[in-house]
Amino acid sequence: MTGKAKGRGEKVSLWAVEMLVATAEEGAITAAARRLGVSASAVSQQIVALEAALGAELVDRTARPFGLTAAGRAFLPHAEAMLDELARGRAGVGLADPAGLRSFRLGMIEDFEAEVTPLLLAGMGAELTACRFLLETGPSHRLAAQLEARALDMVVAAEIEAAQEGVERHPLLSEPLIAVWPEGLVGADLPLLHYSRRTLMGQQIAAYLGRIGESPGHRFEIDSTPAILAMVAAGQGWSILTPSGVLHGKRAGVALAPLRGPGMSRRIVLSARASTMGDLPGAVAQRLRGLLAERIVAPALAEAPWLAASLRVE
Repeated sequence: MTGKAKGRGEKVSLWAVEMLVATAEEGAITAAARRLGVSASAVSQQIVALEAALGAELVDRTARPFGLTAAGRAFLPHAEAMLDELARGRAGVGLADPAGLRSFRLGMIEDFEAEVTPLLLAGMGAELTACRFLLETGPSHRLAAQLEARALDMVVAAEIEAAQEGVERHPLLSEPLIAVWPEGLVGADLPLLHYSRRTLMGQQIAAYLGRIGESPGHRFEIDSTPAILAMVAAGQGWSILTPSGVLHGKRAGVALAPLRGPGMSRRIVLSARASTMGDLPGAVAQRLRGLLAERIVAPALAEAPWLAASLRVE
């Protein structure tokens, strides 16, 4: 190892291992620092300490863009396995003594942040009394990427067709996509307010419209359900959303209707890295099913009984 002494007996730090894995996954030290909430210099120092402990250079500091050395590439699978074992250990502590679990990192789609998430965290907080909770909300594709990168322990999001390796899934909710119109103007000649195609749902909506041979004109492409609902209520157009999204946006002056032609639905699942959290993902999923039935399904069916055939807890 050039310029570094070997055989000093330095100890391997799991924090340093996590920094190396984050840097390899993010492709840059600065991006890894943002993900871990530390400075770039702290990441660099920990990687240097890890290299000293292992007696080999792991990062190719001449590569542009970032790259690992042959030793770094050889060590990376073992580093990832260490972090997976740490996650299993944390889950084991939580299952043996729920009050002893120290941290829990949850990703949740924005549609659930008002009606479901506070109740879930309140219930878990009452049981996991020593636990520090980190909640991240966002679109499904971003949450899935953070789970894959080990930045989150569990994610509640729309199911992605391309299955991720090493991930266990617990089905929670099946819900249809529905048309949302200005009140009194269902079926009127109005433009489509399109959900952003940068999101998974926006891409699914675009694919659906293509399958049924429709290409409604649209001037606006928006990634905020409340903003879309506000524009619909103002008579600016109609949109395609989900019952949970409509409840999240809570806007008077809109009317719900089935989509024209064949229906379309999405599935909400809880995902966790396989075999790293013990029975905890299943327990959280079961708690969520009760909350979804009470806070999403029941209110939606009270407003639109015709949803009964397609909106259900799984």
